[in-house]
Amino acid sequence: MGGGIQQRAASPMIRPANLPPPGSPGMPRPFQSPQIQARPPPGQFANQGQQTAPGSPAINPMGFMSGPPNGQNRSQPPTPRMQHQQQQQQQGPPTPHQLHQQHQQPLHLQQQQQPLHQQQHPPLPPPQFGQHQQQQQQQHPPMGQDLGLMAGPPTPTPQAGAQKSKRMYPAGINAYGEPAQAYEATPNNQGFQHPGVPAPHQMGGMQQQPPAHAQGSQFFVPGEKQAPAFGQPVPAYQQGLQPLQGQPLQPNVNQLAGQMGGMSLGNTGYGGAQGIVPISTVALMGSAPKIYDLDAPPPPIRLPETASITQSPFANCDPSYKRSTLNAIPATSQLLTKSRLPFGLVITPYRSVKEGDEPVPVVSDSIIARCRRCRTYINPFVKFVEGGQRWKCNMCYTLNEVPSSFDYDSQTQQPVDRWQRKELNHAVVEYIAPTEYMIRPPQPLVYMFVIDVSYPAIQCGMVATAATTILETLDRIPNDEGRTKVGIITVDSSIHFYNLKAASGEPQMMVVSDLEEAFLPQPQDLLCNLSECRPVLEALLNRMSDMFKDTQNVGNALGPALNSAYKLVSPIGGKILCLQASLPNLEAGALKMREDPKLLGTAKESTLLQSASSFYKSLAVECSKSQVCVDMFLFGSQYSDVATLSCLPRFTGGSTFFYPAFTAAKSEDALKFAHELAEFLSQRIALEAVMRVRASKGLRMSAFYGNFFVRSTDLLSLPNVPRDQSYSIEVSFDDNLSIPVVCFQTALLHTSSSGERRIRVLTLALPVTTSLSELYASADQVAITTLLACKGVERGMNAKLEDARDALTNKVVDILGVYKTHMTASSSGATPNLQICDNLKLLPLLTLGMLKHVGLRAGSQIPSDLRSYAMHLLSTLPSQCLIPFLHPRFYSLHDMPEHCGTIGDRGIEMPQAMNLSSERLSRSGLFMLEDGQNIFLWIGRDAVPQLCMDLFGVPDYQSIRGGKTTLPILETDFNQRVNLIVGKAREMRRTSYFSQLYIVKEDGDAALRLWFLSHLIEDRAEPIMSYYQYLGHLKDRVNSASF
Repeated sequence: MGGGIQQRAASPMIRPANLPPPGSPGMPRPFQSPQIQARPPPGQFANQGQQTAPGSPAINPMGFMSGPPNGQNRSQPPTPRMQHQQQQQQQGPPTPHQLHQQHQQPLHLQQQQQPLHQQQHPPLPPPQFGQHQQQQQQQHPPMGQDLGLMAGPPTPTPQAGAQKSKRMYPAGINAYGEPAQAYEATPNNQGFQHPGVPAPHQMGGMQQQPPAHAQGSQFFVPGEKQAPAFGQPVPAYQQGLQPLQGQPLQPNVNQLAGQMGGMSLGNTGYGGAQGIVPISTVALMGSAPKIYDLDAPPPPIRLPETASITQSPFANCDPSYKRSTLNAIPATSQLLTKSRLPFGLVITPYRSVKEGDEPVPVVSDSIIARCRRCRTYINPFVKFVEGGQRWKCNMCYTLNEVPSSFDYDSQTQQPVDRWQRKELNHAVVEYIAPTEYMIRPPQPLVYMFVIDVSYPAIQCGMVATAATTILETLDRIPNDEGRTKVGIITVDSSIHFYNLKAASGEPQMMVVSDLEEAFLPQPQDLLCNLSECRPVLEALLNRMSDMFKDTQNVGNALGPALNSAYKLVSPIGGKILCLQASLPNLEAGALKMREDPKLLGTAKESTLLQSASSFYKSLAVECSKSQVCVDMFLFGSQYSDVATLSCLPRFTGGSTFFYPAFTAAKSEDALKFAHELAEFLSQRIALEAVMRVRASKGLRMSAFYGNFFVRSTDLLSLPNVPRDQSYSIEVSFDDNLSIPVVCFQTALLHTSSSGERRIRVLTLALPVTTSLSELYASADQVAITTLLACKGVERGMNAKLEDARDALTNKVVDILGVYKTHMTASSSGATPNLQICDNLKLLPLLTLGMLKHVGLRAGSQIPSDLRSYAMHLLSTLPSQCLIPFLHPRFYSLHDMPEHCGTIGDRGIEMPQAMNLSSERLSRSGLFMLEDGQNIFLWIGRDAVPQLCMDLFGVPDYQSIRGGKTTLPILETDFNQRVNLIVGKAREMRRTSYFSQLYIVKEDGDAALRLWFLSHLIEDRAEPIMSYYQYLGHLKDRVNSASF
């Protein structure tokens, strides 16, 4: 094409890129039981408009300055607002006091000139505000910026609902002191938006920083739409100072001097922008932790304006898919070592998409542009050069040819607008893979059930419950193309196979008793198409519980049964679901009772957390090679050896479910198992997958945590990818970084449940910094906690649990010590308080939550099965579920406002969360605590009879039955509201787990009461310190060491 780009007016073949129309947050689908109809708020609130929350500004609470009007760029005549900004810049940088008051951050872009012909830009927007189009085309944008800004009208800032009056039950005697006021929280606002939803707060096509809490929290709630404003390029004039959270220290001259020393004043900051990246120092001791910040978004990703080639608000990865522990990457390994901050990624590549959520954009034209050198997929952070004929890789900077069909739609036979392509506007995108990405036809879904039918399994009711649940879930199993296959094996001291193709329409059982050399009788009839064998399968499931009801056989040959299932499934690949209620005791894979109470709480306890048999790991490796996944459903009336049996899911990408003391006679146990099995079977999963994470030159993936098998140094084998399973990866330096932006790209090659070979690509771009203060200001405490939990589990299983606990505390001491030495005035000597940046102020609390969690807690009363299962959850739960698992949500229900438990703008309104301390309890109150696995309703002994009647339908406190239960459904207003709150707590977690409900009476069962109190992590629980004692311990460690 020679020369430069010939600028011309927009034509039908090259349309201007426009932003999607602005949207507003949606309302999630509320949980409703069949008998309960969610009611609207009381009449006095029905017509009340939204008001600004008390104490917050009415407009633009973050103090961010809007960008130029739509269609303007920086070379146009200044608007009144721009004149005001210029006057501020001429007056010099503001003082720290002014920064605190104005919430403004002065940043100055370093302008660099670049020949226009070296890079292609998106087409120009149409004239706006009466400006002539030709005049716009003659203006020049900043270096690397696309010609023209995509215009979009601003959307009003969401406002918090007004505070409403509270419903109060008469208070009785207060045994624990007056309950403290709950902290301001943002219930039901728990997620970043999925790509595809219009973004509010846009001016002139540029993305503004989200307000700290008005835009929603860091976590995604299914069905709830939030503004997708995370991690987008932010112009210098729009970068505002984050509001100070917590109780910041009053700055003095020495402290400011110490902080300014690490801020690279006068040097380039993120992505070449000059100025100060805000950092707020807070004191940890002397006040309760501000737990509402657990829902706050991670620190903003401050990319330069020119980082992405389009101004799409979805150009950077949503944190619910992938997030980094550091949202600014150190330029050198020495800076990372100096900071003592962990560096890694938390990835949930197959996040669930519920009703009301926007799906992942799909590129269906089979045009996949990849770097010929490093194999990176084209993404919003590449650059087009040479008139758009070639593109420069953002990982290795190799020049690549643009595919000839990149700007042409082969289906419509029409040219397409390049700048509207999904892969250039979305960081999360999925390709339909062409045939060259296949080594065989796409695998169908295969479910092979291996069911224990020994005496313990029949007695506890597992077999009957499983058969009924599978039968009722057959219609929900994905079978879009009619390719799904099903088979069943039952096992006791023999292996029972079932011919599901029997011409008679009745299932035929074939028994193999030779366990040493088990063979497959009629293998072609044992694994059948679900649609074709449906009548026979239903007949088998209907009579299965009666077939073995009189058995006295206590033998179990799980190992040979798994081998047989593997032989059946391995030619195709698929899923083996093992339902096991007794300890395997015959032939290969036989296990012994090794629970020794004398080892619990000692240095040798970790041996109980390791696999006792090499058989299961060897089988797992073979399964991984053949794209076979194993999932374990374990039922323990006695010792189950979860540590050994969970080895199979760990290396095959599977899941483990554990039901201690299960008995189907308790409807709550049967309901939990049936719900989780049904949800698990109906999931649309990814099959025969491999995952690779690429990074910019100078970085490498050094350690991996999660359920998978490492096939090579950076290639993970995942026979199945369950929904919402998380993987953590530690990142290391190979070389120093000399680039302004680094990128991480995750590629998941898989087969969808509908039989399509697809590639899901997740791209995350982060700025590079040379400043220690910028590094601390960018640290994400939730991602750090997720990575540290995985490292702690790994250390506890392979070394000692005490070593794992010490390593967690040592890491927090290192972070606090480095911050004290380099970022505060107390660089040497003892300090009376602990200080840390605002965005890390809850890291000590979350670390204490790990130390007190059943997975890592010290003590001699925790069975190894429970500890092993908790470790599995700690290493696989996504961040949205892991944080409540470590720091449960605690609510006061007896005095909650009347709008709680009703339908609001965001679905079922939840009460405000409280700090996890027994000081919040009262003898006349009702409190709820939930951690994603269990829900506790704690009721005081002096609860008034009216509360007991309204909620439980009983006349007084003594008539309430404690323990595992189901909340009754009554016609009272309070009962319906509490039922809806319990349902919302179960629904807002993105996993298959179903939380069981326990009623805890203040003077009831001692073990249940202690279990509830163990979740109040701010209290002292022997031998572990309280939160304030732990802070004192950290302070002593920090003051006595040098950093």
